[in-house]
Order: sequence, then structure tokens, then C-alpha cells
Amino acid sequence: MTTGERPAASPALRAEVLVEALPYIRELRGETMVVKYGGNAIAGGDPDGALAGFATDVVLLRAVGVHPVVVHGGGPQIGELMGRLGKVPEFRDGLRVTDAETLDIARMVLVGKVNRDVVTAINAHGHLAVGLSGEDAGLLTAAPRHPDLGFVGDVGSVDAELLRRLVAEDLVPVVATIGSDGRGQAYNINADTAAGALAEALGAAKLVYLSDVDGIRAERDDPASLISESTPDELDALVGSGAVVGGMIPKVEACARAVRAGVGAAHVLDGRVGHALLLELFTDQGVGTMVTLK
Repeated sequence: MTTGERPAASPALRAEVLVEALPYIRELRGETMVVKYGGNAIAGGDPDGALAGFATDVVLLRAVGVHPVVVHGGGPQIGELMGRLGKVPEFRDGLRVTDAETLDIARMVLVGKVNRDVVTAINAHGHLAVGLSGEDAGLLTAAPRHPDLGFVGDVGSVDAELLRRLVAEDLVPVVATIGSDGRGQAYNINADTAAGALAEALGAAKLVYLSDVDGIRAERDDPASLISESTPDELDALVGSGAVVGGMIPKVEACARAVRAGVGAAHVLDGRVGHALLLELFTDQGVGTMVTLK
């Protein structure tokens, strides 16, 4: 064994892991799960292969009978291209102020780059993933959130029929969250908010957020204050107290709303941790924050 190399797990330990996962696999088999993969999780060119690891987890979920629907962000990638083009990003309450030029950049990055990257990573394991935009088949109808935010949209409605058809064909939809209104005007929809709306429309058993945070904290700068389990009411209190700020606000609000609307549970995990998705779903301890009604 070379220095720094991890020892191989014993056959007994591997068997224990599989046995521990079995009841969770049974519980989720046949269920739909919406997984939001944040752009922060693959920022910086994905030097550690996080995207490939995520794709493997998605394929494994599908192999054991779970129906994953992937929603992705791309904030860092949008910001990088804006910087190269001489534009300075501006945020308000975690939402990017989006003028017409920024909207074009967002569409190019989300639909033309990040969506393709995620689809390609999943399809390295077989012909499974189909890339979509919220503009396709009226999947996400958008309405402007506030004039000061420009072309930032709220989810007006969700037509999930296309997703249901793809899932029924054992495919994995991968959704970029650009939506449009009734006149065809495109809007950039916050991916956290869109993932929550899709989970509600699909009646998903799980809504999972993978980002660059270890979960929801009672004190934002204190890793020891990580909350392992919470409820929508407790999340409302955290937001009201100022403990949740910036880009975490849409995540936390979407978790609370989705669970209240009937989604079985919402989870916030660190997507930079290897196989965090599987560890949270198929082990007793979990690795992030889980939100349920009780």
C-alpha cells in the first residue's frame, strides 16, 4: 500500500453497507426524486471529478428503481462568462439581476454548456439522460418577479407531463431552468425555486439540493451548528432571524414550501463530498440536513 492510499474495505464491511441500504432502496423504489445539482458543486472546471461522481450516483439510483429528475444551476459559470465579457454581476436576496444581455448569457451557459455537461456525464453510463429547458413543451411558465430584477422569473405554472413521459420510458430528464411567459419572453428562474416547484408538480418523494454547503446551519459561520433534521416552521424562523442569507434563502424557502405541499422530504447536502447523495439517502446517519413535517 502506497503512502496516503486508503485501505480497501473488508468484505464484511461492504456487506454491512449493502444491508444498511436495502430498506431505503425498498422504500424509494418506484418513487420520483428531484435532485438539484448546483453550479457551485462543479465550479472551477470540476478538477476533482465531482460531476462524474454525481452522474454515477444518478445512474445507480435509476438502476435500483428510483426515478431521478435532475435540475441544475450554473451561477458560477454564468458569473465567469459575464466577467470575461466585462459585465459585473449584481445580486439581491440571492437572485441575479438580469438585463437582456445577462439573460442571453444565462441561456447560453445553462442550456448550451452546463446542461450538455450533465447530460454527457450521465450518458457515459448508457443512453439514459435527456436535456431539457423549462421553455420546452411549456414545462416552466414564468412571470416576472420584480422590475428591479429584470428578466428574473417566478414559476407561474408547471406542466410536468413531458417529465412524466420521459420517466415512464426509464429516462433521466435534466432540466435547465429557463422559462418563458405566454408571449415567448424568456426568464431566468432561480434553480432552487424551480426544483421545488417541479418536485411539487411531480409529487416527488424526495427533493435534494447538492451545493457547496454542508447543510443548513443555525449559525451560518459555525460548522458545528449544522442542523441534521428540521421542519418547515423551523426553517421559517431561521430565515426570519437572519441566520439564512444570500443564495441559501431560495433553497431553504423551497424546502419548506415543497414539504408543506406534500413532497416527502427535502435535503440539503454538500455536493463536493463524494457520493453525498447516496450517503444521505441510503445510510442511517445521513450527511446533511433533512426537512420533514415532523
